[in-house]
Amino acid sequence: MLLPAIVLPLPDPEGIFLPRLKQITPLLKTTFAQAIVNLPPSTRRLQPEAVYQIEADPFFLCGEFPESPVGDHFRALYCLAAQRCPPAQVLHLCYIDRLAFALQTHFNQSFLADVQAVTLEQTPLIFQRSAAAWDTHPRNYRDIESMVTRVGEWLFHKTLDFAWCHLAVQAGQLADVLPRTHQHDLSMVAEIVLQMLEQANTKEVDWLAWEDPFILGCDPQTLKTERENDPSETRKRLAYALPMIKLLRQYS
Repeated sequence: MLLPAIVLPLPDPEGIFLPRLKQITPLLKTTFAQAIVNLPPSTRRLQPEAVYQIEADPFFLCGEFPESPVGDHFRALYCLAAQRCPPAQVLHLCYIDRLAFALQTHFNQSFLADVQAVTLEQTPLIFQRSAAAWDTHPRNYRDIESMVTRVGEWLFHKTLDFAWCHLAVQAGQLADVLPRTHQHDLSMVAEIVLQMLEQANTKEVDWLAWEDPFILGCDPQTLKTERENDPSETRKRLAYALPMIKLLRQYS
């Protein structure tokens, strides 16, 4: 089987995540055939040195798309990956903060083992947050996203993380479903799962624990308490969870 590829949106005008990517790139090269990334204009403009280094490395296939809503941004990147990779190549769609957290903490070995164990027969495979992983997240994050999962259980009799953080899918499978996605916001990731509803497999993992305290260098409990008591954090999650629930109802 071909080595998998990793697919990463990289909107990072503040330069928070690109240094992390540089740190983990040597390890990525031992596990993945290539990394397919999207570097938006704001990131290119404000982080020119980091962008230059990425574009000069043949390991990276870089998309250059205009600024757009997050769903359109993801769709453009995923279309690029689906078009440029062999149909049977496994693509790991994920996020740089989650990836850096998994690789730079004690979860390193379990993450790599899970990624390397993915077979074609298992795809599409949603890596879902285990109970232990969810316990690390702020309560409002967990309760709101779990609400979407619960609605999915009622409607489809399957326990699926529609707001997934890591999806392993063959390039051909992704190419098949993307033309049937239309959402412009983050509910686009739920739309992908809905298009694969019958085929989707799941695996619960601890390495999808909450990454923000590690990335930001904050005390986990202090940050967790702040986020749980911040109405803007609750509104932020409702802004994508409610459209996801509406989508689930439309597909039922």
